[in-house]
Amino acid sequence: MRARVRLLGHPVHQMLVVFPLGLLATAVVFDLIHLATGSQVMAAVSYWMIAAGLVGGLLAAPFGLIDWLAIPAGTRAKRIGAMHGGGNVVVLLLFALSFMLRDRNYAPELGESIWAFAGAAVALVTAWLGGELVDRLAVGVDEDAGIDAPSSLRSKPLHKRTVVAGK
Repeated sequence: MRARVRLLGHPVHQMLVVFPLGLLATAVVFDLIHLATGSQVMAAVSYWMIAAGLVGGLLAAPFGLIDWLAIPAGTRAKRIGAMHGGGNVVVLLLFALSFMLRDRNYAPELGESIWAFAGAAVALVTAWLGGELVDRLAVGVDEDAGIDAPSSLRSKPLHKRTVVAGK
């Protein structure tokens, strides 16, 4: 199934999702460093990475929703996509809660960081689900993809790939 929203031949959702995942995961690393060392700089870096990750997640989500709406009902891909999208809403809510609970000097206590840690744990699952959609179920992948496929910038594919169920 081909992604509905594409830029230069590639799915926009898959391009955008790397930013919130990377920013939020790195924020957790900086939280751990802050908790271990007490460094205010690390706390501030984590705070602003969460802010940027939340913005990135909100930008990536509509493109994922558009792609999910195009998946045929009653399929495994539709169910996995629902879990992936719903789980990512939970991820953003957990990180948003952590962000809002931090005081203005950015220094989280364990109680504020625990929400970010929970968000990161859920993100591991939702990222795997996203990988299942793309790598196993080929959601968002061009039907003409293959190891010898032409450039995605090409307007018409050179050949059609035949997919046999179970192979």
